[in-house]
Amino acid sequence: MRKTIAMSVLLSLFSLITLPVQAAMVNTKQLVQEQSMAAERAKLSSMMQREDVQAQFVQMGVSPDDVQQRVASLTDAEVAQLNHQMEQIPAGGDVLGVVVLIFLVFIVTDIIGATDIFPFVHPVD
Repeated sequence: MRKTIAMSVLLSLFSLITLPVQAAMVNTKQLVQEQSMAAERAKLSSMMQREDVQAQFVQMGVSPDDVQQRVASLTDAEVAQLNHQMEQIPAGGDVLGVVVLIFLVFIVTDIIGATDIFPFVHPVD
């Protein structure tokens, strides 16, 4: 009886040790792109955390939580485009322009049905 129990315990231990493992090569270009896009998203997110930007969104009827959720759902290309346009604004320049641009991006994503933040926008079917 003891031999049977010992063998079954030993067999179960061996089955735990042989779990499948998967490994893949990480491309340096992919790694750099992922880090770059993470930095771009962090930059945009920090811009959205500014009090003056949040005040503009509140004036437009958008809550700061909705803005953060929407920024998180932007594609990499949209994040890069917004950051590029923000870099073009002179220091101390027109933050309102950036806010309006982001608002327009939000409207477009509502129109295509990707999100539903604004009740006055009806998505295209």
